[in-house]
Amino acid sequence: MPRERASNQSLDGNAPDVCKVALLIVDVLTDLDFSGSGNLVGQSAALARNIARLARKCRGLDIPVIYVNDNHGRWRSDSPSVIRTALRGSSAGRAMVKILRPRRQDYIVLKPKHSPFYATPLDTLLQYLGTQIVIICGIATESCVLLAATEAHVRDLKLIVPSDCVGGVNPESHRRALELMRCNFEAATKEWKSINLAALL
Repeated sequence: MPRERASNQSLDGNAPDVCKVALLIVDVLTDLDFSGSGNLVGQSAALARNIARLARKCRGLDIPVIYVNDNHGRWRSDSPSVIRTALRGSSAGRAMVKILRPRRQDYIVLKPKHSPFYATPLDTLLQYLGTQIVIICGIATESCVLLAATEAHVRDLKLIVPSDCVGGVNPESHRRALELMRCNFEAATKEWKSINLAALL
């Protein structure tokens, strides 16, 4: 059943956009300081460039860009602090974050767990935006991206997961996760350049 846009259109002025498509960028505002992140560190710059190009096209078509990110340390709901931490000099994710720093018109949702929906305002935001299709980018393919796709699917949202805009902890688990999303959730997993964004609107 298609999701209907929330009846109260204003959301107190915090969600002015209306668009059937939304771009979710998952967990890229990070220092990549966790066990097993070596593969992600190695591909992070190329991955960031692909996501940045896709995000630029989305912004040009007034498709909302929503960053959904882990909230590190003590819960402050403080996205500038999250970004500053990821940009510090010793951060392995610094180059990626510099490329993917959110723009003024973007949305940022901080999450307490792996799920982008659990205990966050994301579901409410997507309803107010009138979202029917989500494009999911970010890391890691086999964990937070897969969970985002799963939870979007059960909300009857159509899925696009560009294969060159998501990164996995290792190539095999990345491949398996993409296959699962394609086969079980009917996600389109082609490369980002193959996505005709205008045709989705």
